[in-house]
Amino acid sequence: MIAQEPEFEAVLARLQAELDHREVECEGESAVEAYPSRRREAEALWAVSAERSFLSRPGAWGRARGLALRPAKSILRKLMRWYVEPLAADQRRFNAAVLRLADALSERGDASRASLEERLDEQGAATAAHSAATAAESRHGVELEERLTRLERRERHTSAAGPAPARPVPAASPSIPDYFAFESRMRGSTESIRERQRPYVEDFRAAAGPVLDLGCGRGEFLALLREAGIEARGVDLDPDMVAYARGEGLEVTQADAVDYVRDLEDSSLGGIFAAQLVEHLPAQTLVRLLELAAAKLRPGGLLVAETINPLSPFALRNYYADLTHAQPLVPETLELLARQAGFGSVELRYLNAPEERLVEPPDPVIAANVSRLNELLFGPLDYAIVARRT
Repeated sequence: MIAQEPEFEAVLARLQAELDHREVECEGESAVEAYPSRRREAEALWAVSAERSFLSRPGAWGRARGLALRPAKSILRKLMRWYVEPLAADQRRFNAAVLRLADALSERGDASRASLEERLDEQGAATAAHSAATAAESRHGVELEERLTRLERRERHTSAAGPAPARPVPAASPSIPDYFAFESRMRGSTESIRERQRPYVEDFRAAAGPVLDLGCGRGEFLALLREAGIEARGVDLDPDMVAYARGEGLEVTQADAVDYVRDLEDSSLGGIFAAQLVEHLPAQTLVRLLELAAAKLRPGGLLVAETINPLSPFALRNYYADLTHAQPLVPETLELLARQAGFGSVELRYLNAPEERLVEPPDPVIAANVSRLNELLFGPLDYAIVARRT
């Protein structure tokens, strides 16, 4: 015998409440996360059967009534089984087929998702490689354009420049036939160098001028000083560098830096700038240049000398890439030489730190060690002394 109508309604209400509760629990889950729990629920309910437990009303009278009616219920269930059981069997087969179909669709979806993720990874790698290739082509294009401009300007200024003096390099380092091309490839484009040197403009803005750029190269810093309205001129030994800078409308002389500074009047300069020059000079030449700089600057005059930071392993790669470098200069060494040359105030600035860093873990002890390792491996690539004559 089936339960009475009120009891059936109560059971149906409980089932509906349980279903609503499950749906609320799965609201924040994705389809992939919710599938296993839904699959387990379907597995538990798929076996439909005509067999049902005998129910009775609560209380002693209800139990007694149920026991009295059990033989009749058994007979009635056996009579109905021949009609209901085939329907239940069909329902079980249908449920099993639905579950197999759902599993197949889930497996196909997992395979498709894995294939899509693999294709996305491949596409991302291909895009990154294409971007890198495009950036390299862009750099090579800028380099080629600068070299072509150099050739045009070399012909224009050869007669005016006169015979080119030999480029002094340490005896142990071979010379580089085309230093302009080498500099364009290894150091970067004029635009990139200009942006790296832009912060120095503020140091010379308060100087009374003029400013002398030693080893001015293609004239990046001279162009920045011209934009700022600061009187400046440059000197470089390489005829191609001089021709290129003059083509930019800059005042540049082709000469040896030490000889040029030696011939200037004492206290005639407001500032001296030397970027990536001092590492090219032998020790005696460097000492002499610093002494001359102190003599040619007016009291309060400013010397800024930028060079590669040998304390950075990454910077040493840049140092040894240029065969004309004489020796790496430890920051404290260059600072001491500047003080001994007559500069009363010398400041050290560290520049151009690489973006790469090791991720520090949550553990404080390990994090402290990783932080120290970051300082050692990823230190600034360059440094500069900012020295004032007293």
